[in-house]
Amino acid sequence: MTSTSAFNGKLSWGHAGLETEFALAPDGTPRLVHLARPGDPDRAPVDAALPLVELTALGHGSGWSGPRFTGTALGTRLKYRDHRSGRRGDWRWLHLELHDPATGLTAFVELTSPAGLPVLRSRVRLRNDGAEPLVVQSVSSLLVAGLPSPDALDVRRARNDWLAECRWYTEPLHYTVADIDDDAHQHDSRAALTLAGRGSWPTDGHLPMGALTERDSGRTWLWQIESPAGWRWDLGRRTRGTYLALNGPTDAEHQWRVRLDAGEEFTTVTGVLALGSGFDAAMGALTSYRRAVRRPHPDHSTLPVVFNDYMNTLMGDPTTEKLLPLIDAAADAGAEYFCIDAGWYDDSADGGWWDGVGEWLPSTRRFPDGGLSAVLDRIREHGMVPGLWLEPEVIGARSPIAAALPPDAFFQRDGIRLSEQGRHQLDLRHPAARAHLDKTVDRIVGEWGVGYLKLDYNIVIDPGTVASGDLAPGAGLLGHAQAYLDWLSEVLDRHPHLVIENCASGGMRMDGATLAVTQLQSTSDQQAPLSYPPIAAAAPTAVPPEQGAVWAYPQPGHDDDLIAFTLGGALLGRIHLSGHLDRMTRPQLALVRAALTTYKSIRRDLARALPFWPLGLPGWTDEWLALGMRSPDDRTTYVSLWRRGGAPELELTLDHLAGRDARVEILHPSSAPAGSAVRDDGGRLRVTLPRTPGVLLLRLSST
Repeated sequence: MTSTSAFNGKLSWGHAGLETEFALAPDGTPRLVHLARPGDPDRAPVDAALPLVELTALGHGSGWSGPRFTGTALGTRLKYRDHRSGRRGDWRWLHLELHDPATGLTAFVELTSPAGLPVLRSRVRLRNDGAEPLVVQSVSSLLVAGLPSPDALDVRRARNDWLAECRWYTEPLHYTVADIDDDAHQHDSRAALTLAGRGSWPTDGHLPMGALTERDSGRTWLWQIESPAGWRWDLGRRTRGTYLALNGPTDAEHQWRVRLDAGEEFTTVTGVLALGSGFDAAMGALTSYRRAVRRPHPDHSTLPVVFNDYMNTLMGDPTTEKLLPLIDAAADAGAEYFCIDAGWYDDSADGGWWDGVGEWLPSTRRFPDGGLSAVLDRIREHGMVPGLWLEPEVIGARSPIAAALPPDAFFQRDGIRLSEQGRHQLDLRHPAARAHLDKTVDRIVGEWGVGYLKLDYNIVIDPGTVASGDLAPGAGLLGHAQAYLDWLSEVLDRHPHLVIENCASGGMRMDGATLAVTQLQSTSDQQAPLSYPPIAAAAPTAVPPEQGAVWAYPQPGHDDDLIAFTLGGALLGRIHLSGHLDRMTRPQLALVRAALTTYKSIRRDLARALPFWPLGLPGWTDEWLALGMRSPDDRTTYVSLWRRGGAPELELTLDHLAGRDARVEILHPSSAPAGSAVRDDGGRLRVTLPRTPGVLLLRLSST
């Protein structure tokens, strides 16, 4: 570790995969003037760069009017005071200390990067070293300026809606941020392309991600904001290029404010920026970063097959009678975990599984003979690990827990307990709420022997809660969301072999902060097998393949092609098997068994593979779709191809295999392939799928 009290003009920091350089502006604020992969020449003039921190506070607003959170009064007053750097394991870190003598505010810019990866991770810690309180309304997590002109850049965003997740779309940045002729006006544009996520579903509407690609060179800047609650990013034109600002929640958009009394601190959510020669390369770097930053767990390397009884099968109506034959059939097919989904606690006859949740005791009506324990024992007898569905943060209005817990254990505003769809929201900062969930999980996991929890979340609280100490509801929401992740970490500390799936009506909580704690992520609640492929193909943009749970729900009423289609869509992710396997014919069940055997033969490769998209990122109505996975040494490549219409033949090129021999195998369907795939002398891959819907999983092995 080094420590120094002066820049001496410039400061360089980085490693073999990333270079940064900082310089002091004439006003004394440090600026990031170079952020690139080694060999990239870009260095921005110091007057094109932004201060390392931009923030607004009551009484200290912006230096101009407009939608941007740049050009703030405090941002230009935070002067350089000190910096330190060092390494922790495979990570490099740099902390820069800034200070405003007028208010006494100190800001610590905490930068980290995994060695060898072109990825920068940033957060800002604020400390009030002054005598007077400071009410902060916004504070940046990461600021980068001096990027190429908006006229040279395309911007990518990802719509993320219920049943239609991970839909990326692209447009030129100048469509939003026009050239107003800065020289004529002696002023930067006030316009900004802004995207924000609100409420307790942080990925509802859009993923907290984005990308810029330089049209001529293909260079890409890809980012994510790791917030379990509100977030915002914006792009704008400056006299010299483009800036990017990553923020957590703000007062203007999320009703977020935090009061810092003397000596108090606040730390922002994390912003991450990955660099690459193209979108696929940047996403590969971000995927490697996601693996490096998450909580270690055996599930990330073993990738067991999970059967869940919900989707297109029991749909929240489990009973002993319905489950036992499903358990037998799932085990016969090759499942390794069996999760009983919603309804297992419901003793009512009128749909109480929704607004009666919260006590989490098994129904005696649904499990009359031997109770739920007999069903769990049946799962274990087949060598599978039993799992249960929970929605831990909500308490149904009809649940006895709603009256048993103190009022302050729930979300509230103006002293009124909040209610959404017949449910109340727990505040995990309250000890009584936490104790209730600890008792629940320790009973289910510790006493009942359950090894898998699907943790769902199906309501939206917007903008949040105001409890004691909260200045605004957005601050209460962020405080609860961070307390929830702390609670999950403590659960895994007590039960290290427990596997936790994160779900919020599918992918409505698919944020980096949560993915760093949980083992699996539900990608969608999509029930139509022909609509799932664009979600499955794009899911690795949001979550590493070994964490992305993709439903495969073959049914006895499907023909062989549709059975192969729904199974094939999950083979480059985490198979979430469902469907009435117990009603299938032996040949149909053999198709399921063969697909799972194929999956088990490749899953260890998936745990290290990097995603790419041979046909580009999928469109929602595309007739052909493709997802690839490549090993780090490029010796093994997997490609899933779906055909939903269009011509029966397709040609594609795998750039990373250019000039290399590669043997092509069809892995799925394995018994009677529905098509063919050959690689010609020029390296082009020619694929034929004569029928729709059609699917192929290919393996290309090169030396």
